[in-house]
Amino acid sequence: MDTGELESVIEGILFAAGEPISLTRLAQAADVEPGEAERAARSVADRLRYERRGMRIAEMDGVYQMVSAPEYAPLIRKAMEERRPPPLSKAALEVLCVTAYRQPVTRAEIERIRGVDSSNTVALLAEKGLIEEAGRLDVLGRPMQYRTTPAFLRTFGLKSLDELPDIEQMEGQLAMLADMQGVSP
Repeated sequence: MDTGELESVIEGILFAAGEPISLTRLAQAADVEPGEAERAARSVADRLRYERRGMRIAEMDGVYQMVSAPEYAPLIRKAMEERRPPPLSKAALEVLCVTAYRQPVTRAEIERIRGVDSSNTVALLAEKGLIEEAGRLDVLGRPMQYRTTPAFLRTFGLKSLDELPDIEQMEGQLAMLADMQGVSP
């Protein structure tokens, strides 16, 4: 299969799937080596971005997905007549932060850090698909551990957790802002 045909195959698979597809699965479907599939996916992604098309290929931690171009989101939303989902609460954002930076993490660890019961928030985030179960901790009671999902990465526009801001740097910036406003952090 030549390069152009492979790119078309990758584009077609990602469009039809509508969900993230691993590089391994793309390569198997196209009957090529993973390196070839990766080069083809990146080439299609570059072409779509260069041509300012309405779709993009997002790469997130070794999986690829066809997504709409972010610059057209308001028009797409209008055409689909969908209202924007309600924003996440402060509690939900706190639980997501703890989970993202400490994963895998138990609900008890989240509650210890936040200082409040987080069972409803954890359940809500799991229902929204932003966090998921990541096995059980091998201690008395075998508590469930949680981690973020690919939907978390997509929601926050990250390719991987490596793109999360450095937590110590963020704490320093928050302290500086608080000093500038005369407030304690």
